[in-house]
Amino acid sequence: MESTNMIEILGYVASVMVAISLMMKDIIMLRWLNFVGCGLFAAYGYAIDAWPVAGMNAFVAGINIYHLVKIYRTKTPEVQVASA
Repeated sequence: MESTNMIEILGYVASVMVAISLMMKDIIMLRWLNFVGCGLFAAYGYAIDAWPVAGMNAFVAGINIYHLVKIYRTKTPEVQVASA
């Protein structure tokens, strides 16, 4: 495949990932899928020299990571009850 086609496919995959992330009810899954989609979009923007696309999506990916770290740090571990 030509490199142009691979770059185009990268853009489509990124679009699908972001769209799927916005359909999630679970905020953690939404953040993870959106992070992956934004990361792919940042790579796509870099590949086509579209710096606003790359920069904005890298920024949003960073926001997703910030919120994921915050969520995981505040989550309390489940108490496991041993059955007798």
